[in-house]
Amino acid sequence: MDELIWETARDARAWLDAANGTGDAELTFRLLKLTEEAGEAAAAWIGVLGQNPRKGVTHTREEVAAELADVAFTALVAIESLGLDARAVVSACAAKARTRLA
Repeated sequence: MDELIWETARDARAWLDAANGTGDAELTFRLLKLTEEAGEAAAAWIGVLGQNPRKGVTHTREEVAAELADVAFTALVAIESLGLDARAVVSACAAKARTRLA
């Protein structure tokens, strides 16, 4: 991944820390933000399928992908907020997934 991603996740964590603090309540809100973003991705997919007959088709696959990117980036900020290096954690996750692909 591009270095900008990791730098931006660290910078976002620092910005949130400065604005909102670093206590357990703030960390809880950052983790809950993942659920909010995942819900937006799910709503966008429902919109792609036109599952809500009142609304019809309301989203594109590109919009779903953008929402999923929001989920991924929010997760990186949450990992950094735990005091861990998001790049190292994601790399370890990818390595673990790689062993299961064989």
